[in-house]
Amino acid sequence: MLPPLPPAYAATRDALHAVAEQVVAAAYWHATTHIGLRPTPRGFGTPVFGARECVRVDATAIVHERNGATRRHELTTLAAAAAFVGVPLGAPTVYPAATHLAPDAPLAVDRDGALALADWYALSAALLNDLRAAHPEAPSTELQIWPEHFDLACEVGEEGTGGRANYGASPGDESIAEPYLYVGPQDSARRTGAFTRCAFGAAITYSELQQAPEAGGAGRQFYESALADLVG
Repeated sequence: MLPPLPPAYAATRDALHAVAEQVVAAAYWHATTHIGLRPTPRGFGTPVFGARECVRVDATAIVHERNGATRRHELTTLAAAAAFVGVPLGAPTVYPAATHLAPDAPLAVDRDGALALADWYALSAALLNDLRAAHPEAPSTELQIWPEHFDLACEVGEEGTGGRANYGASPGDESIAEPYLYVGPQDSARRTGAFTRCAFGAAITYSELQQAPEAGGAGRQFYESALADLVG
């Protein structure tokens, strides 16, 4: 069963969202012009790029790996994190910035909250990778954490058809405060039935997964049912 979220979860998520967008994704963007991040042990980070380089968050610290050397810095402010990595502070310029924390404002990163976020990404990645592996007949895109929304997502289904949808996991946002899994049909005409719960489509919340006998099984069934409804 899923454990209760720590009291400081929401504040930690918001602080780490700013780190993800303005430091971690920024480092990847300046080096590669890509922005998609990945779940990593106890956090999230970039794919390996450049000189065997990776920038990632490990619980309450930012970690910079390059050419086999690893440096670690406890998160204090965005400005300090960017200086540690050696990257200009700020969101990638391919979309309007989603986070607006002041560079020198203290980062409210709680260890338990950070680990709860990492656990949510790990569970969601396992569910989404299982779905993609079980349905090779349904084309899918790479699974990534998108820094603007801080959600882990991919697209599944034939491109250009009504069955294609965004399958993902949000750590919580303005539409649903707690973490949730979602499926959003790209064709608005397919947003009927279970896909009318939210403006974007179907969702199952952390609280609802907690009430299930087995959270992983409930999450798997949620994605499988959505795929069956959309693709057949």
